[in-house]
Formats: sequence, structure tokens, C-alpha cells
Amino acid sequence: MLNDRLKTALLAIALLGLISGAGLWMAGLPEFADLAWSAGVVPVLAALVIEIIRSLAQGRVGLDIVAALSMSAALVFGEALAAAVVALMYSGGTFLESFAEGRARREMRDLLSRVARTATRHHDGRLEEVALDAIVPGDLLLIRQGDVAPVDGALESAQAMLDQSALTGEAMPVRLERGMDVMSGSTNAGEAFDLRATRVASESTYAGIVRLVEAAQKSRAPMARLADRYSLLFLGVTVALATGAWWFTGDPIRAVAVLVVATPCPLILAVPVALVAGMSRAAHFGVLIKGAQALEAMARTRTLIFDKTGTLTDGRPKITGVTSTGDLSEEDILYFAASLDQGSKHPVAQAVVAAAQARGVELPVPKNVVETPGEGVTGIVDGRPVVVGGTGFIAAQTGTPADMKPLATGAVVVSLAVDARPAGWIEMADTLRSGTTELLSELRRNGVARLLLATGDRHAVADAVTEGLGLDAVHADLTPDQKVLLVLSERKHGPVMMVGDGVNDAPALAAADVGVAMGARGAAASAETADVVLLVDDLGRLLPGLVIARGARLIAWQSVIAGIGLSVAGMFAAAFGYLTPVQGALLQELIDVAVILNALRALRIEP
Repeated sequence: MLNDRLKTALLAIALLGLISGAGLWMAGLPEFADLAWSAGVVPVLAALVIEIIRSLAQGRVGLDIVAALSMSAALVFGEALAAAVVALMYSGGTFLESFAEGRARREMRDLLSRVARTATRHHDGRLEEVALDAIVPGDLLLIRQGDVAPVDGALESAQAMLDQSALTGEAMPVRLERGMDVMSGSTNAGEAFDLRATRVASESTYAGIVRLVEAAQKSRAPMARLADRYSLLFLGVTVALATGAWWFTGDPIRAVAVLVVATPCPLILAVPVALVAGMSRAAHFGVLIKGAQALEAMARTRTLIFDKTGTLTDGRPKITGVTSTGDLSEEDILYFAASLDQGSKHPVAQAVVAAAQARGVELPVPKNVVETPGEGVTGIVDGRPVVVGGTGFIAAQTGTPADMKPLATGAVVVSLAVDARPAGWIEMADTLRSGTTELLSELRRNGVARLLLATGDRHAVADAVTEGLGLDAVHADLTPDQKVLLVLSERKHGPVMMVGDGVNDAPALAAADVGVAMGARGAAASAETADVVLLVDDLGRLLPGLVIARGARLIAWQSVIAGIGLSVAGMFAAAFGYLTPVQGALLQELIDVAVILNALRALRIEP
């Protein structure tokens, strides 16, 4: 493909040639005017011929051949002005197409940003910073709070609290014991711990996910331009009509006029204009579509696959219930638990604090806070001793086991003791996004035939979350490569859209016809791999994006059909001698203006 700078230069040359030629013609210098027009045509024609040769070498036949024939014939038979007009139309069309592709996906420059370039290694009783490539199996690494595990390894410390949501889709942090495996890409959500490396960085889990993303992107064939799909038929009709007009009249100018009118600028121009307008309209609703190909693929989607954590669900634990077992009210339990949890950086503790603050609870500053990593927190609130943590931690601190009722599937519990006695507990879970049921119904009404869930979470949790949603299938316990296989297998039902937000979703997003990332809180890998990014943390924005994509594609088709219909009528008029080459070129310009104005209707699509 021509690069963007070359396309811009060709447009400038064609425009300069046409304007300077017109000036010379008005000055009474027609011969110099022809030279100026020809000078503006030749670079465009040369670039076009090179592009045609490349396309033919790749087995693709496009409508660019018609444009090349019309410019060549016009120059050969002395119709330089007509050739200049066609050159301007063609270079303008490729420039607009380049603008559309300029909105396409960026390089995955942030894919590896999740993994540090260095690691902290124990060596001879001290700590040293080493490059990732310097780590070998057996090295002992220090993983500080907030750090990402750089390589796969085994836990050397007594325990660790890890956020593996970007890798497994599990929303809740996981507590690991000594000797258990730690996956690279996991974030330390608790206190610092030691990790014994078992693999080099290039063979670790996160590096494998990166390779999956790259392989999936390379394996997906690029979508052919809408303009080229019926190129052979249109090319055959054009050449036959031009040849016939020349054969039966003996006038080559009629053939030139036919070719000029047949120049497929309605196809070259209308499609990118309509699709770029659709992309701009979608961006207004917080949906970034990274290119015309992505928008067209989105419009044809028949199957939609969702990730669970952070996509169908909020991805953050929320309070689903508060139970009191003593004299304290539910409000008091939340008050004491949230007050003490202000002294902890644990994700669940922070969720309790956020929930209390959202309810307008005034939280005092706790005193004498002591946190036992992965277990709980003790301290003083309003002069009273308070303990918050797991049920085992509460029992150990008070000597009294909590009388727990069965929890909902996938939920976690935060127990509370006040004055050395169990007081109750707070139940938390990653809940379904508000309005999900209505969204799925609207998606079906807008042409999505199949809705599926693909998650790395457990079957029990996935089934509990999706109960009543009416999904066509629920696939759980999936690894990143199994998600890719699911996407590929679903293609038998039509184009597939995949929606996700974690690093573990990136390979599937790349393999899908359309990958959609939750860009507000999603991982950099999924956002850069995806074709579409929802700029706000609202899954409901997917619906206007889909409606706009389908509307823009429909408008593009309308412009194409109307433009080609008018062009065919003009071709017959030229064949019968009713249009000269210059008149045909000007007629084609009018057709171009009409189809562009129609294509711009995509800016007013109301989802």
C-alpha cells in the first residue's frame, strides 16, 4: 500500500497540476496548460501502476485498473484536462482512504508494560536490581507490594496475596501458601514476598500470552476493501462498453469518455467517507473504532463472546450483604470494619472502605493498626478493640468461631469482632453490571444471533453470575489459548466479536473478527490488541457502537449503489456520444459530491 506521505504528496501534485493548467489555459496558453495537466497526472498514474502490479502479484484485482486505464487513454488521445480531473479524483480518494486507515490499530507498544524491565534479586545477603534476561531458574527474587511477578516461580515466603485477574479472570485476590506456583504477570496485592524463579522470562506465562497475541494477529487475513468485491464484474463491463463504443464508431474519444465516466470514485470515495463518519459518530458515544475495516467487521457481527470479570461484571468486589450476630446493627458493622480497613491496602479492605464512603459513612482514623498479611487487621476504633479479617483470623483473635451461614457462590466474607467478641460479617462478590439483561436483549434485536461467555473463572461462579441472562453457552475454566480456540470455532456461525478487559483476553481479541476492549480499566494489552475500545467503563456503550457501525455500512452501500448506477448511466451516454471526456469527468465529479454528501449522513446516525 502507498504510505500516507506519498498519498498526500500525490494529492498535492494532482491539485497543483489542475490549478496551474487552468491558469495557463485562461491566460491563452493551451499547449502549456496541457503540459501542466499532464505533469500533474504522470506521478499519480505511475504510483497507481506500481500499486496495481503489487496487487496482481498478491492475487488481487481492484477497480484501480479502471482509473489507470482512463488516465492513460486520456493522455494518449490528447484529453489532458480529463486525465487531470481523474487524477485529482483518484488521489483524493486514496488520501481519504489513508485517513480512514490512520484511525486503525496502533502498535502494541504497551503490551509488555505490565512486566518490569528489571527485577530485585537476592545475592550474597543483599539485594540487587537485574535485567529480566539475567534471571535464571533458581534465583531468589523479592516481589514488593504492587510489583508484578516478572517470571514464573514458586513461593518461598509463608504466604502471598496475588491479584491474578489479568491472567485468569478471577476478580478476587488469591492467597498462596509456601511452595505454590506464582504466574508471571500476577500483581502482589499484599506484603512483600520471596519468589524462587522456575523459568526464564521468555518461557514464562506472560511471555506466552504475548506470543499468542502476535500469532493471532498475524494469522488473521486482512479484510478486502468493499470497493474491490465486485471489481472484476465492473471492470469487464467498463472495458467491454469502451471497446464496443470505439469499435462501432471508430472514434477512440468515445472510449476515453466511457473510461473517464467509469472511474470508480464513488466506490473509492464513498466507502471511506461513510466509514470514517461512522467512526467519528461512534467516538461521540465513547466507542473508539480503530479503522474502517474494524467498523465494517463490527457491522457484520453475528456472534458475541463476553469475558466475565470486568466485562459482564464490574470487576471490583461489592458488598452484597451485612449480617449481625450480636448487638451491633448492620450500619455499625460496616462502620467499624471500614474504619479499621482504612489502615490496610488489601483490595477487599479498600472495597469495604469505598462502600462505606459511598453510603456517606463518616469514618474515624483508627489507632494501633496492625496488619497480618493475608489474614486480617487489628486496631482501635472509637476506643474499642476491633478485628477485621477472615473467619479463621477472627476465631484465633477472639477464641470464638463465627456462626457462619452458607455463602453465595463466588462470594468472600469479611468477618468483624468488636470488644473481643464476633460481631458479624460482610459478604462481598463481583456483581453483574447494571442493565446487562436489557443490553443483551437489545443486542439480539439488533442482529446478534449468538451470545456466549468465555471466562477463566470457575464453572460454579460463571453459572451463578449468568443465571437468567439467556446466554447461548457458558464456557468456564478457560486458558487464553482455549479462548482463542473458542473464537475460531464460533466463526462457523458468522463474524465473531470478542469483548474483554484483561491480559488473558488479548489473544482472543486479536483472533476475533472484532475485538472489543474495556479501555477505561482494561489492561494495555487488550486495549492495544482490540479493534474497538470502549472509552468509558460502561458495557452499554457497545450497543450504540454496533448500531452506528451497521448504519454507516448501510449508508456506504447506498452511496456505492447510487454512485455506480449513475456512473453506468453516464457510461452509456458517453458511448453514444452524448458526453465528451471532459464532460464525463465533470459529471463524475458531480456524482462524487452527491455520494460524499450521502456518506456524511453517517455523522447523524442516532443509536
